[in-house]
Amino acid sequence: MEYGSQTTQQGESLASDLKNAAMDAGEAIKSSGQQLGERYQGTRARVQESLGKAKSGLSDMEKKVSIRTRDAVGSTDQFVKEHPWQSVGIGAVAGLVIGFLMMRR
Repeated sequence: MEYGSQTTQQGESLASDLKNAAMDAGEAIKSSGQQLGERYQGTRARVQESLGKAKSGLSDMEKKVSIRTRDAVGSTDQFVKEHPWQSVGIGAVAGLVIGFLMMRR
């Protein structure tokens, strides 16, 4: 259960960072029509910071997903090697279920 809550929190944090980046970008667009003074530079810095956080969050999430995917593939490979006939049975049942569901359409 801990994995799910961490993923949810990370997703919410990333969504918040992206929302802030979008708001800052909107503010930058609005202020671009004004003088290119301190306000524009401050807004530009905030946009760059928000986008940097969002990119960093996406990069971290990508690494974690990649690691978990490799772990899942390794576990599946190990199960298939240890229980080959059960794996064939599971595949056959899954194929039948999908076939029956496709026939209903």
